[in-house]
Amino acid sequence: MQSSLLSLLGAPLLALATTLTLSLPTNQALPNPNTLPPSTHATLTTLGKPTQIGQLTTANTFIFHNLTAGSYLADIHCRTHAFAPLRVDISDSGVAGVWETYRGNDWDNKGEAVHPVGGKYELRVLGYKDYFMERSKFSVLSILKNPMILLGLVTCVIFMGMPYLVDSMDPEMKAEWEESQKKNPMNSIMGAATGQSGGSPVGNFDMAAYLAGSGKKEAPSAGAAGGNGKKAKR
Repeated sequence: MQSSLLSLLGAPLLALATTLTLSLPTNQALPNPNTLPPSTHATLTTLGKPTQIGQLTTANTFIFHNLTAGSYLADIHCRTHAFAPLRVDISDSGVAGVWETYRGNDWDNKGEAVHPVGGKYELRVLGYKDYFMERSKFSVLSILKNPMILLGLVTCVIFMGMPYLVDSMDPEMKAEWEESQKKNPMNSIMGAATGQSGGSPVGNFDMAAYLAGSGKKEAPSAGAAGGNGKKAKR
């Protein structure tokens, strides 16, 4: 009878004796947890209960004592680094489970479970907090990396170097190239680039006459000119 009474009285004490320990691991994102600012702390929040605050210890841990049964959200507040928040469920017998979560997530949707290592639950570092954005600097190389600029430079080099390339050709090869250019509809454009005048229909095309609805103007014949002269003489 006495032992059962002691067990009933000790049950609430066991519930109040639940302790949660969160530890900071050493990884590439945080090589040395001792370099964190002294203001770094952790909080446990839940509905209907006051927020509990755990300070960073010399062993790089956050310790929460006398936790009652319930579901908590563990947040790490640090000025230099960001940490993934945790969902912590406490039962009457101790820590029921710890899972990673994030802001805006449905509370019933549990994330990846965090298993204790030596009675401690390791936190995950998300990365370094960067409050400033580096101003972009002007660089000529950044302009030359633009594909449109490169395409324009290559086109200018081709048109400027074409006359020198044609002049350095073998006479026979140059004659063959000029003959092929006469048959090419684009010879007027290439002729303007190389300083040659071609007799291409494209080069002699009169756009204004075409839009006006008339064909190419023909020179008056000799007979017509003579007839007009006789009429004028009379």
